[in-house]
Amino acid sequence: MSQAKVDRYKEEKKNRAKLIKKEKRQWMATKAGLSLVGLVLVGWVGVSVYNGVTAPDGSVTEKQTYTMDTSSLDDYLKELNAEVE
Repeated sequence: MSQAKVDRYKEEKKNRAKLIKKEKRQWMATKAGLSLVGLVLVGWVGVSVYNGVTAPDGSVTEKQTYTMDTSSLDDYLKELNAEVE
């Protein structure tokens, strides 16, 4: 090994403990940040669902549903499949 490589290795070995501590701090900060973001998203979804289900006066409301007749569309698709075969 050249002297420059030996010097770099010795310097890295001398600072290895500091580098490992720095990497651990960065990893913990990343995990804490991602956990915080996840917690905020779960809370936001929970509040949104709660607000969507309850009325302003605090009573539970039922959502209005709609039905749609798709029989003509089904017939059209059946005709297209019959033409292809």
